[in-house]
Amino acid sequence: MGSYPYAIEMVNITKKFPGIIANDNVTLQLKQGEIHALLGENGAGKSTLMSVLFGLYQAEEGVIKKNGEVVQINNPNDANALGIGMVHQHFKLVECFSVLDNIILGVEDTKNGILQRDKAREKVMALSQKYGLQVNPDALIEDISVGMQQRTEILKMLYRDNEILIFDEPTAVLTPQEIEELLQIMKNLAAEGKSILFITHKLNEIKAVADRCSVLRKGKYIGTVDVKDCSKDDLSRMMVGRDVEFAVQKTPANPTDVVLDVQGLTLASKVSKKDAVSNVSFQVRAGEIVCIAGIDGNGQTELVYGISGLENPTAGTVKLCGNDITHAPIRKRSCLGMSHIPEDRHKHGLVLDYTLEDNIVLQRYFEPEFTNKFGFLRRKNIRAYAERLIEQYDVRSGQGPITISRAMSGGNQQKAIIAREIDKDPQLLIAVQPTRGLDVGAIEYIHRQIVAQRDAGKAVLLVSLELDEVMTVSDRILVMYEGEIVGELDPKQTTVEELGLYMAGAKKEG
Repeated sequence: MGSYPYAIEMVNITKKFPGIIANDNVTLQLKQGEIHALLGENGAGKSTLMSVLFGLYQAEEGVIKKNGEVVQINNPNDANALGIGMVHQHFKLVECFSVLDNIILGVEDTKNGILQRDKAREKVMALSQKYGLQVNPDALIEDISVGMQQRTEILKMLYRDNEILIFDEPTAVLTPQEIEELLQIMKNLAAEGKSILFITHKLNEIKAVADRCSVLRKGKYIGTVDVKDCSKDDLSRMMVGRDVEFAVQKTPANPTDVVLDVQGLTLASKVSKKDAVSNVSFQVRAGEIVCIAGIDGNGQTELVYGISGLENPTAGTVKLCGNDITHAPIRKRSCLGMSHIPEDRHKHGLVLDYTLEDNIVLQRYFEPEFTNKFGFLRRKNIRAYAERLIEQYDVRSGQGPITISRAMSGGNQQKAIIAREIDKDPQLLIAVQPTRGLDVGAIEYIHRQIVAQRDAGKAVLLVSLELDEVMTVSDRILVMYEGEIVGELDPKQTTVEELGLYMAGAKKEG
């Protein structure tokens, strides 16, 4: 190891894709034993830069040095051999394998062709003890929470004795409590001498754990700062290139007619005998934003599935503008004026191998504007419509409307879905985690769009795990706990602490 100050240096890295320079002459230096944040907007080139370091991509220009010596990283196996590990934004785990088998996959210890599971288990348990990463080694990945899946990914790196750990937006899918645990785990790792690169756009997390922070903007390196000398405003200005409004600007709500009426809705659970949603009733009126708050896994997901038609309720009714849609097909709900920004943008929001323009007209391609009377698509109209939305919502992609959706950054995929759903001019907008994984500039924009929908007399049902978002965007808060609504709060009258007590099930209204 020696006393060389930098564990990793990436010098003058340039990486290009069709129509876009993802990294434009970027230099990044990671000190031994530090937590170094990499900050930037969606599509600024953070994940690309880390993928170059991990050997998933090759840079056209520039070199990578480890402890001062130039190294060649052609694939992730090279990276692993150099002690570099990565936890990806979308986890790379085998769903039907156990936690233990995922951790040892690819570096199995065998004796006469027989897997030495016991030795591996001992090492995994020792690591989990040392770093505070409690997991159940025998649980299947498909049965455990996202937070546990992430711990599995971290143990995978530690099991391979990696010294340089890359975390790509590790908190995007975690609950507030899991985030605190993860940040503590990262501190423990750094204290043990690991060097950590932490990609994020959550400024308070950078303030909480990072020693230094490097900022990328539109593929270019802006600078590196000591976190303790910087305010959140300073960081966001470096990242976006302008001042960002953290507070949501909105006038008091002026609700009118009931648009969504949910009565006694019950949905079965896939994992336990208890119902996922039990006997839930509430209304959302035109001109108000009602937010369903709660810790992940308390029935919010299933509730939205029941309202949007992704799953069939076992009891209760759902009405949209007076029409009973409890068992209506999804297209009918869409045509009656329901828009849905789904929680899982890959599974339910986009067809990843379709172009951006085809994703934008997914729910409207059959309308006369986009299909002629012989049933053929009007390609020119689709292209023009997509271009208008791309422009209006600042969706950034290498090849505009013909970009394959899979190739876009997560934040830009999200913007495309939001553009599509809002531009349908719905009566009811259901927005589930609409700003998950977005940077402050994009969050500010999307919050404005949601408030604008409300002000245009639409009903908005927001589902969010971000407490700041719940408190600042909503007009009424309904808290879900274990499948039931346990409280209705007014964001102007309540505190984050009180909200937290309801979410944890410690407090309940009559």
